Amino acid sequence: MTRATERAEGVDERAVLLVAGLAELTVSTVGSALGAVRGLLRRSDGAELAAQAEHDLLARGRLVLDRYATVPPAHLEILARRALARQAADHV
Repeated sequence: MTRATERAEGVDERAVLLVAGLAELTVSTVGSALGAVRGLLRRSDGAELAAQAEHDLLARGRLVLDRYATVPPAHLEILARRALARQAADHV
C-alpha cells in the first residue's frame, strides 16, 4: 500500500466516523426532544405553559427584528446633523 492510498483510506474512515457521530447525536437529540414533549403533554398546566411559550417567542422575535431590521442612520446624515448642531451652537 502506498502512502497516498493510506491517506485516502484514513480520510474516508474519518468521514464515515464523522457522519456516524453526527447521526448518533441527531438521534439522541430528537429522542430527548420527544421525551420533553411527552412530559409537557402530561402536565396539567399545559395551556398556561403554551401561553408563556408564545409570549416568550413573541418577545424573542421582537428582539431579533429590532436588532436586524432597523436600519441605522446613514453616516453622512449623522455628519450633517452634527455640522448643523455646531453651526447652531456657534450662532448662539
